[in-house]
Amino acid sequence: MKYSIASLAALAWTVTTVDAAVPMWGQCGGIGYTAWLEPPPPPPPPPLPALRPPAPRPRLRPPPPAPLRLRLPLRAPPRRQRPPPPLRSRLPAPAEPSATLTNLDTPPTSGDPYYVAEVNAAIAAASSSTLAAKFPAVAKVPNFTWFDVVAKVPTLTTYLADAASIASKIIVQIVVYDLPDRDCHALASNGEFKIANNGVANYKGYIDGIAAAVSAYPQVRVVAVVEPDSLANLVTNMSDSRCANAQSAYLECTKYALEKLKQCNIWLYLDAGHGGWLGWAANQDPAATLFANVYKGVANNRVRGLATNVANYNPLQLTVSDPVTQGNPTPDELSYVRALGPKLTSNGFPAHFIVDQGRSGVEKLRDAWGNWCNIEGAGFGMRPTTNTPDALIDAIVWIKPGGECDGTSNTSAVRYDSTCGLADAKKPAPEAGQWFQAYFEDLVKYANPAF
Repeated sequence: MKYSIASLAALAWTVTTVDAAVPMWGQCGGIGYTAWLEPPPPPPPPPLPALRPPAPRPRLRPPPPAPLRLRLPLRAPPRRQRPPPPLRSRLPAPAEPSATLTNLDTPPTSGDPYYVAEVNAAIAAASSSTLAAKFPAVAKVPNFTWFDVVAKVPTLTTYLADAASIASKIIVQIVVYDLPDRDCHALASNGEFKIANNGVANYKGYIDGIAAAVSAYPQVRVVAVVEPDSLANLVTNMSDSRCANAQSAYLECTKYALEKLKQCNIWLYLDAGHGGWLGWAANQDPAATLFANVYKGVANNRVRGLATNVANYNPLQLTVSDPVTQGNPTPDELSYVRALGPKLTSNGFPAHFIVDQGRSGVEKLRDAWGNWCNIEGAGFGMRPTTNTPDALIDAIVWIKPGGECDGTSNTSAVRYDSTCGLADAKKPAPEAGQWFQAYFEDLVKYANPAF
């Protein structure tokens, strides 16, 4: 399928300087190497601004969607690695040793082609013309494309090719999500690969496909969220035999992904659950240790940091008291980032964060904080931006495509999860990943800020 230039432009993130968490020059050509920033021989894209002579510890920042501001590192201090992408911004050049890229301004005009098609199709099915009139604006908000089955991987090449054909520099946002025995502590999102049926080898083939596509378009910057829920489950759900049995496979596969996705044009964010999951006092240290160990387990990797609140509903900053957060020192994502960040740094992982606010427009909705399935009354939240309240946060993003179902409410379905049958879950709901028209309309109706 061919993606329009307009739809790809919406994924633009203006590149800026960013703090690097890893010695990037060793992996990208050596100190002072800038060839990868220059237009390739055949179709020469506009050359990027020259990088300052690298110093011991470099820093870079990346680009965002609509007016966004992000920070992506291109170089980093010894024994660290990491550059993320910014969304449109002018970040001040890092002090002392650092590499910098001048801004590449490209305001986004549309969104992820998969999602744009879903939203456009929803217009004809809208329950009211008033709501339908707002749908096109939703389609223009950049969000991530999920590669949740191996069959989708070939389309990434087309996606990147279209991005490469755009004169201005943009960032393509994807989610790597196909671990064997995926979603080990739930049922709604169980994946296609099984550990017992050559799952690890199949997953490595899936990663190889993504790596090949990214390598083929070095001029296109890619930001990838790696395996939502996987590592978080290894922190809190090892009492579940499914997670205990999947532990070694999860770690092996994640390491393989980090080893293969080391191209100079990609930045990775490991999934880190959310404040209502790993933010509890007893979970913070184990989580920081696990994430740091994964990070340090692959030399010269491209991990910029962590993604939080993926597909969840927590606000960046809580404005009303919510009973479900009582006893948790991190009642919102900002407090979670501020609590986890220093612990990661002390463990040798100078992580930065991106925070999903796609469905966080309405607070105080859940009967229990652990409820995650199609929460009734949710609304689209803060728009993607790099204007964040803490330097640890590179950008606010929309990772979960709003309107795609979390899980079915059909109790007879193979992938039925009881969480999707709770009182605060909207029903009737289709299978996970399928379009949920009624839920999408609620997200538009209750959006904050409104469309």
